[in-house]
Amino acid sequence: MTLSDNLTRTLTAAQAVLVDFDGPLCNVFAGLPAQEVARKLSQIAADHDPELWGKLAEITNPLEVLALTYDFDRSVSGRVEEALISAEVEAVQVAGDPIAGSIEALTAIRESGRRIAVVTNNSTECVRRFLARHDLSDHVDAVVGRTLNRPDLMKPHPHALLQAAERLDVSPKECVLIGDSRTDIQAAHAAGGTAIGYANKARKRRVFVEADAEAIIERMRAIAHALS
Repeated sequence: MTLSDNLTRTLTAAQAVLVDFDGPLCNVFAGLPAQEVARKLSQIAADHDPELWGKLAEITNPLEVLALTYDFDRSVSGRVEEALISAEVEAVQVAGDPIAGSIEALTAIRESGRRIAVVTNNSTECVRRFLARHDLSDHVDAVVGRTLNRPDLMKPHPHALLQAAERLDVSPKECVLIGDSRTDIQAAHAAGGTAIGYANKARKRRVFVEADAEAIIERMRAIAHALS
């Protein structure tokens, strides 16, 4: 069976398609570097708890700063999350166009009769801002972002995927998630569904093979082609 066959089989078996945001749809920190945001968040945390600076100073992923702050000092993580949401909203305003082929993919999924949800570790607010900015709000049925003040529920935890399935009124087993990280694949499987790995970098193909993704794509337009 070819890779194309795997993709078509995986998509046609699903009643709903869940799509990660940062990667498959948007390069969130393309215009506002993630490292810069992470450093500002780390400084906010350290201003309230100086011991946190040593734990956070070298982290370049804003979501990791939030998660680690939550683990070390939950009284501070709320302030960090507020700042992160503001930064994410600012970032999507300068993130550029949607990922090549992603609009084709969303359109093809809708035309196939399947429901769509964006399921992401980013904030719901930044996703909605990005979709509205690019006239894509009507392309999706639901947006399930990071649960406020609960970064421990971010993927690979299946919480957001289970929420999305409930909102779409489908069984989690009938959902397929398109994501660009190992944690996406893990979350999809933990929820009882299937996963399509978006290998937007060559090294990710092996990651997705090792994670047992049901299918792997290198371009988002492959979704549209598989459903045509």
